[in-house]
Amino acid sequence: MSQRKALSVRRRRAVLAGGAAALALPQLWVGRAAAAERLMVRTPGGSYDEKRQKTVYEPFQKETGIEVVPVASSAGKLVAMFKAGRPDLDIIETGPDILWLLQDAGALVPIPYKDFKFTDPADIEPSAKTEYHVGMSTYSDVLGYNTQAYNAQTVPKSWAEFWNAKAFPGARGLADMQSGVPNLEFALLADGVAPDKIYPIDIERAFKSLSRIRPSVVKFWDSGALSVQLLADKETVLSSIWSSRAQAARDKGAPVAIQWNQNLVNLTSTSITKSARNLDAARMFVDYTLSPAVQERWLSANNEFTINRKTYKTMPRDLVDPQTGKPWTVSQGVMKDARWWADNRQKVGERWSKWILG
Repeated sequence: MSQRKALSVRRRRAVLAGGAAALALPQLWVGRAAAAERLMVRTPGGSYDEKRQKTVYEPFQKETGIEVVPVASSAGKLVAMFKAGRPDLDIIETGPDILWLLQDAGALVPIPYKDFKFTDPADIEPSAKTEYHVGMSTYSDVLGYNTQAYNAQTVPKSWAEFWNAKAFPGARGLADMQSGVPNLEFALLADGVAPDKIYPIDIERAFKSLSRIRPSVVKFWDSGALSVQLLADKETVLSSIWSSRAQAARDKGAPVAIQWNQNLVNLTSTSITKSARNLDAARMFVDYTLSPAVQERWLSANNEFTINRKTYKTMPRDLVDPQTGKPWTVSQGVMKDARWWADNRQKVGERWSKWILG
């Protein structure tokens, strides 16, 4: 090892050394060496970066002296960076399906749960934890409705009822492949498949189910913004929609509401790259993002759900099932199998292309 590299390694280790006091008080993990550290974090960009900067990145720098630099990129560009061998990143924040692909390619290092000091790993929702990536927050694909057409009593209470256009009339909306993935899980639930039997998805059965509801679908939406616009303008009165988008629209006065039964839970996850130049700082950052105080700040700004159970009591009341005291994602949700989607996205995309043109 060169003298320069040895000095760099010792400097990074010094950031976390700090003595016994630093082990007891994470906020003391700061020193002159830490002030020079910098983390490159992949993000989707846009408003995500603005909210994340205020609620996570800047507070982390203030507390540790480590600067966080967001690097916006699409999922496709992210994968291409690793294939080209130029992933100038320390941390990745994205959906877990992409992280499974990067894990398979050997691009990630394990999450050091046992070394956490900001967060008690036992407080993290078990469904959010894997060896190489961990959920930072959750949101759901939900059954959204226009409140001028339906109310909490009259709206369909399941995807089987959503599929019943005779009993519950009105224009529908569902997700297009271009939105990320189509609503195959909802199609199977509508066809009578039990929530715990959805995966592995029977692709042909799902498309047959989609064919039954297709005459009532006026638009397969390709973005969260479009799904909200259609529902708010009453071009659709029932639609699958991302919960965070629906809540943001409702908060702005749009006639949009959510029926939470059988919601499909999505993770926004984080991981550490094998190429990280600041490995100790990266580990510290992941730990920090999962802590109760940070979870509260981020989720309040982004209309998402916590993965840290210590923050349940501070969540907005409309995100909590009053019957259980748990988030709707936990009490009524079905976790999306990101591993299955990572393995089957291309196959589904090819099937979708044929079906949508049929």
